[in-house]
Amino acid sequence: MASAWQSVLRVYQRTVDDGDKRTDPWPLVYSPVPVSLIFLVYLCVVRVGPRLMKHKQPVDLRVVLIIYNFAMVGLSAYMFYEFLVTAWLSSYSLLCQPVDYSSSPLALRMARVCWWFFFSKVVELSDTVFFILRKKNNQVTFLHVYHHGTMIFNWWAGVKYVAGGQSFFIGLVNTFVHIVMYSYYGLAAIGPDMQKYLWWKRYLTSLQLLQFLLFLLHTGYNLFTECDFPDAMNTVVFGYCVTLIILFSRFYYQSYLSKKQK
Repeated sequence: MASAWQSVLRVYQRTVDDGDKRTDPWPLVYSPVPVSLIFLVYLCVVRVGPRLMKHKQPVDLRVVLIIYNFAMVGLSAYMFYEFLVTAWLSSYSLLCQPVDYSSSPLALRMARVCWWFFFSKVVELSDTVFFILRKKNNQVTFLHVYHHGTMIFNWWAGVKYVAGGQSFFIGLVNTFVHIVMYSYYGLAAIGPDMQKYLWWKRYLTSLQLLQFLLFLLHTGYNLFTECDFPDAMNTVVFGYCVTLIILFSRFYYQSYLSKKQK
């Protein structure tokens, strides 16, 4: 038992010691413990929240949702700009870009926007809380919980080990998608009068699927070519994208194609 515990401690120590020394001092980065605790609290909320709300009236969050969603549009737009401009100024390659671990202004600028992107994934766990408080439990699907819960780990690892390089492509595309997505949710939160302008929800799901296909092609290309970017990270992203494509395709079929056939 003692030997097993010592092995766990050695793995943990290696995990925290092998990270990017620039990002280690930043909030939630040095150790996986804080993000793991956030994940456990999140799962508890998903499990217990609907039960606590069962005999209560839905909470009116209209104003909160309008502010939250448009704030997320602003944050996503800021991150999109930072990813795009920093990559441009750094002469990043779209196909193969190693991580610059130096403390140059541009390298640190890219690392900082990677951290903000990771932190935004923590903030986005609020989406689930809002669904539960509004008793929209049908929205708290396996896809929703899986996607939100795993993204915080994916991007914790991204900031911990590869804050920059090829990681910028995921941040760039995803922040653009989130500008569109949170704009939709912000408009929808205004009220029923906006519904006639929100006919493009189906295309939002298509856009989400398209981004995962782009990530799959991007990481797949780097897995089978010589590129000084960790294959382990590309392998994880590749496998993760496969699961998301399957789940989002299933959601798209059930939400649009299956209903149309009926």
